[in-house]
Parts: sequence; C-alpha cells; structure tokens
Amino acid sequence: MTAALDPPRPHLRVVAEQTWALTARATLATARNPANWLPGLIFPLVMAAVYAAQFADATRLPDFPEVDSFLQFILPSAILQGISFNSANAGSDMATDIETGFFDRLISSPVARQSILVGRIGGAAASAAFQSVVLMVVFLLFGAPVKSGLVGAVALVIISVLLGVALAGFGLMVALRTGSPEATQAMFPLIFVAIFVSSAFFPTELMKGWYQQVAQVNPITLIINPTRELVITGWSWADFAQAVTLTILVAVVSLSLSYRAYLARLASS
Repeated sequence: MTAALDPPRPHLRVVAEQTWALTARATLATARNPANWLPGLIFPLVMAAVYAAQFADATRLPDFPEVDSFLQFILPSAILQGISFNSANAGSDMATDIETGFFDRLISSPVARQSILVGRIGGAAASAAFQSVVLMVVFLLFGAPVKSGLVGAVALVIISVLLGVALAGFGLMVALRTGSPEATQAMFPLIFVAIFVSSAFFPTELMKGWYQQVAQVNPITLIINPTRELVITGWSWADFAQAVTLTILVAVVSLSLSYRAYLARLASS
C-alpha cells in the first residue's frame, strides 16, 4: 500500500542510479583483481626507470626540450601507457560478460540500456584517474614534478580520464563486435605500437625518415606534446585546451563506434 502511494521516480534519476551502480561494479571488479590494475602501474614505472637510466644524457642534445630530467619528460607517456592497459581491461570485461551470459541477463532485466555501456566507460574513467594520480605521486618522489603545480596535476588527471574513455571506447567496440576477451586483448599491441611511433618517449625533432613523418601526424603526438608542456614548462590554457580538444575528438570517434557496436549487439540478443 505504501509503495502504491510513493510517487514514481524521474526516469533520468533511475538511469543515473543504475549507471552509478554499474560503474561501481566495474570499478570494484577491477580493484579486487590486482592482475587487472597492477600491470598498468608496474610496467610504466619499470619502463620509465629503464629509459631514464639509458637516455639521461639525451636531455643535453641541442633540440631536446629543457627539462629537469628525462624522467620528467616521459611522465605523460608513463600515464598513457598505464591507461592503455585499462582500455584493454574495460573491453575484455565486457566481452567476458557477453561470453558468460551476464550481458544477456542484464538486457533482459529492467536496467536502462544506456547504463550498461556507460557503466563500463565510467569504470575505465575511474581507473584512469587513479592511475594518473599514483604515477604522478611516484614520479614526484623521484624528482620529476609537474611544473604547473596543483592546477597542472588536476589538468593531467582530466586529460587522463578523457584518454581512458577514448581508449576504452575502442576496446568496447571490439568486445561488442566479437564477444571474445581474447580478441579484445589482441588490440592492446596495436595501441602499444601507436604509442611508440609517436613523441611519447623522444621529441620528433630528433627523429629521422619515415619514423619522424609518422610520429608527427600521430594523434598521440598531438595530445602528448601539449600535455608534456604542462609538466616541463608550466601552466598554459592553450596547451590544456589543445590536449583536451584532441582527446575529446578521439573519444567521440571511439564512443560512436562502440555505441554502434552496442546497438548491433542489442539487436542480435
């Protein structure tokens, strides 16, 4: 009788609550399984330590940007590496839900359809924020601060979250198209190659030949360069706006592809 007298909740509020619940589920599932998030912290830190030791003298080259250390130069790259692991996890977790039948149970329940996809994207965004903060703290402890201070650190977290969403969109597209965790994980090496063929670990001014030409037009370069300026130079609205705008453009493409794949999956279920 009491339930009958209760006013119906607004639809948008219900969708928001369900999206939050599925985001929390995705985030907790990742947190409870260290194999999902530890590689995204350990691998970039190991790579950063190796590169900092090998290329410390490279910072003295004429065309190398003015930095405190090579470690400071590759801070944005380390964050990007960590986030790329998350993108694969978001897609593979969705593929696992499809493979185990949990996805079908979700869509047959009264859950809002849009909250299923957005919940996964929200989980990837939360993981990206966590990883970016941890990596910045570790780099700071080893003498690689963000020159733009707290404002720059917050800007890096925002850029990292947008990158996490953008890369997760590609992983979710593959997961929804194939329903295979293995196929989704197989896209990670492609992202890894794209990171290496960019200015992530070395300035394009010091590259030569086809490698330089590819790196200069690589979207990752166009995002990493202004983000790095926030780390090694100081605050700049222009650099922040460029990094955010380009990342949003990539996110729009990846989320559009994942949404189309999602609709196709719903139609076939």
